[in-house]
This record gives sequence, structure tokens and C-alpha cells, in this order.
Amino acid sequence: MKIGQPSSRRGILKLGSVVLLLGVQQIARGADILAVRLWPSKDYTRVTIESDREIKARQFLLADPPRVAIDIEGIQLMPALRELIAKVRPEDPNISGIRVGQNSPSVVRLVIDLKQAVQPQVFTLAPVAPYQHRLVFDLYPQKILDPLESLIADRLKEEQTAPPQAKVALADPLGDLIAGQVHRTEPPKNNVIPSPVKDKTDRLVIVAIDPGHGGEDPGASGPGGTLEKDVVLQIALLLQDRINKQPNMRAYLTRDADFFVPLNVRVQKARRVQADLFISIHADAFFTARPQGASVFVLSDRGASSSSARWLANKENSSDMVGGINIKAKDEHVLKAMLDMSTTAQINDSLKLGGAMLGEMGNVGKLHKPRVEQASFAVLKAPDIPSVLVETAFISNPDEEARLRNPSYQAKLSDALMRGIMGYFAKNPPLARNRAL
Repeated sequence: MKIGQPSSRRGILKLGSVVLLLGVQQIARGADILAVRLWPSKDYTRVTIESDREIKARQFLLADPPRVAIDIEGIQLMPALRELIAKVRPEDPNISGIRVGQNSPSVVRLVIDLKQAVQPQVFTLAPVAPYQHRLVFDLYPQKILDPLESLIADRLKEEQTAPPQAKVALADPLGDLIAGQVHRTEPPKNNVIPSPVKDKTDRLVIVAIDPGHGGEDPGASGPGGTLEKDVVLQIALLLQDRINKQPNMRAYLTRDADFFVPLNVRVQKARRVQADLFISIHADAFFTARPQGASVFVLSDRGASSSSARWLANKENSSDMVGGINIKAKDEHVLKAMLDMSTTAQINDSLKLGGAMLGEMGNVGKLHKPRVEQASFAVLKAPDIPSVLVETAFISNPDEEARLRNPSYQAKLSDALMRGIMGYFAKNPPLARNRAL
């Protein structure tokens, strides 16, 4: 026993030295930065720092010139953080540059130079889906443009700058319905097409287009690596172009670039522009590659119409968790409204719109089911706007993934959605509202 004691003590001391060395190394490096991401948009710019453990930060707003300083605790300056500097884009409406440095042995200071005054939100997100811990900085501009005024201003600008021949429109009964005309246009005489401008009301029909997912939330992905958020944005932009070419119609996108929009904000945006329709565009996915075909969903106040509809609604409603919302900043009144905003009239009108769109989509591709399905989708809970969620195809099916990536198919699909919209308005003219051109 006496002989073995020194040896035991030496073993313990050696083991302790190894543990101590490992501990010092861990303390020295702090959290490991896994990735940094930057998502610019006119709505707000998001900066995300992903790490293998939770990190905390403090923010300081500075003026003249405007900038925000953020002290990140428990980390060392490492190459991954410096990557943020190169990620700043010239077209970013909020950030002009980023500087980073070691402020103290365990604190890294991030200085974000701003193009305009912002209201920053700094929060952390727990691990979810493909992400580990995330530290998020959302920079919201203090001056917010009214989206409805912007739509009207854009429409006026187009009319003022259009050449004279472009302002002369063909008489179109469906166009008359949408424009709010109450009489038929007389046939043109001597091949001269009369301008219908003086006969139109001041009714501007607005269609809110909601490209699903975006930014931190990629949505589903295909076997070839296609991301849902990318293809649905392309389809939405094509549909926007088709809507904007119609007289007295204007499309409004809840997102026009790759950034995350919370579900309740998508609904708020549509209501803020007093949209006549709300169309959320997605690309479905399943655990296997076999399912295929397009689907259209509307809200349900009596439970899901099928188990698959319920499963899909639950999956889509989890987008906020993946995309990352600041729970502390979410208004309690908004949360309550999101739970009880459906009306029977809205659901009935949504079913009519969904039926018109599903019928047209069946002419350009396969349908997953021949009827409009229903479930409790959070993004469809606007009480006064007919709303549908369109699953364009199964991105998890290799053949349909290839079609979704094909510009020709995207154009055909956008045409089908447009015909569905026009078919709905032909039977359900928009109600009169005070909306100036």
C-alpha cells in the first residue's frame, strides 16, 4: 500500500493536469462560432451568429454617424466572425459596414455602421431543426413607408411614364368587372380603341402574394438540393408581374427577397394594404419521394379535412420556430388575434378562390387531390381576406423538383394561378372601397 501510494498520487496529479489543461483550453476559446449569416431587406436586416452554446450580448445605439455597438460575451475573435464584414452587400438598405474586434479577453465588440436610424432587437434562439444556438440582431428602420401608399404611388408613376399607346386598353368584360365599371364598353369604331380610363372608378384591386419561408427558414428541400424558399419566390415574382399588367390591379409581396417573415406579420401585411386576396405559395415535401401533385388549402374552423392536411398545417405553422421570432417583442393582442380571426364568410370565399385555382393548376400538372382541403393554417387567418395556401408540387419528388426549377414550368404555373384569380373575380367582383389610384 505504501509502495503504491506515490504512484497513485502521481496518476491523480497527471490526470488532474490533463483535465486542467482541457479546462483552460475550453475557457480560452469560449463558445465556438459555427456560422454567421446576413439577411438584408427593406423591411429589416437580420444578422445571425450561430454557436455551439448560448452566448449573450449587450447593445448600444450611437449617433452621428448612426451605428450600433454590440458586445458579445463569452467568445474569442475568430475568422468566422470576421466573415460578417465581407457579407455586407452594397444594396443593403440598413447596413453600410461591419467592424469587429476583441474588446476584452472574453468579449468581442461588433460595430454595425448604419445607413439610417434603426430600432434594433437582440435576442437568442434555442436549438431547433438544423440550427444550434443562435444570437440574432434584427435592425428595423425607424422610418417605415406605408405599403398601400407605395403601391398607389407606383401605379400612378407607371401611368404617367407609360407611352400613349400603352395607355390605350382593349375593352375586356372581365377587366371591367375588376375595374368596377358598371356599363359595357361600346365596340370600337373605325378601328380606334377608346381609352377606358375615364369610365373606371378609383378602385384598385390588390392581391397579396406570400412566398413561403425565407431567410433563416429554408422550408423543404429537394433531393437535388433545391430549396423551397427559392422556387416559391421565383413563382411569386412571375405572378406579381402578371397581376401588375392587369388594369387597376396591383400585387403586393409579403417578401420580395430572401428574408424571414413571421406568420402573423404576413397576415398583418396583407391587411395593412387592404388586400382583396391572399395567396401563400409553397412547395410540399414528404418523407418519401413518391407523393406528387399540386394542392390548394384554405382555413378550417371545424378541424382538418384529412390527416395529411393536419400534418401539413402543423409543419407550416412551425416556420416561426425555424425562422426565429423574438417572442418578447410579440404583441399579446396579436397572439390572441391569430388564434381567433376566422369567419364563415372568409372561409366560403376562400373555398371559391381555391376551387378556381385548383382547376387551372390541374391543366398544367398533376393534382395531389382533386378537391380543396382545409386545416388550421396560421397564415390564412385574416378575417376579411379570402386566403389560400397553394402547394405547387412535391419538391421531395425528383421529377417535380426538376419541374419546379424549370423557368418554363414556373411560367405555366404562374399563368394558371393568374387564370384562377381572374376566374374567381369574374364570379365574385371585389367590393367597392375608397381606394385612390
